[in-house]
Amino acid sequence: MAQTQGTGKGEGVDRSLAGLVGRAFGRLGRAGGLVFLLAGLALSGWGAYEGAYLAGWAGTHGTLTVKQCEVSYPNNASRSSRKNRRPIRCEGIFVSDDGKGKDAGAAVQVRQRYTPGTELSVQQTDAPTADSSADGAYVQSGMDRAWRFFAAFFGGWVLTALGAFCLATGYAPFGQSRISFDAAWETAGRGVTRPIVIGMLGVGLVGAGVSFLVGYFV
Repeated sequence: MAQTQGTGKGEGVDRSLAGLVGRAFGRLGRAGGLVFLLAGLALSGWGAYEGAYLAGWAGTHGTLTVKQCEVSYPNNASRSSRKNRRPIRCEGIFVSDDGKGKDAGAAVQVRQRYTPGTELSVQQTDAPTADSSADGAYVQSGMDRAWRFFAAFFGGWVLTALGAFCLATGYAPFGQSRISFDAAWETAGRGVTRPIVIGMLGVGLVGAGVSFLVGYFV
């Protein structure tokens, strides 16, 4: 009886191709996880940095006595963006609460015009910027704005948790993933990855939601 010859070479090629695709998507999942992780850390860092100044926890608090306020449009802004965004720059004299710091050329970006002589509660940051005086940059302090940056801080936790999950399991959250979500979730449960991811997601979602609501109603 004649025996059927198997196509071993073709099967080997198919398996090699499948393995190559699998490794590629595995790297894609971890690369995507690294992107989410870095983006989450950057967002949390930015939210904490800006929120700390607006809340008065960092920098030097003081009073800026307004001399004049004017609308400053970016030179390259379109007509529609100029209409929708009206950045107002108020210049004046800054005096710190302890009386040790004074800046006659202080300026701060605000949301509305103020009449000359108005005293604004501002925070002097540690480092000067291109639009600030030599003594440093200034932001108008207020917990209503600070809470919105705290929402961004906690939102970064969500991205960081997703990045850690993808890095640990190789799951790709976009496109075709080599590992299914169920398999990745099961793999994460064998160690400390799943509890860490669940904890970070919970803290991030709850913290971002509460911060946003508080900032909205304050």
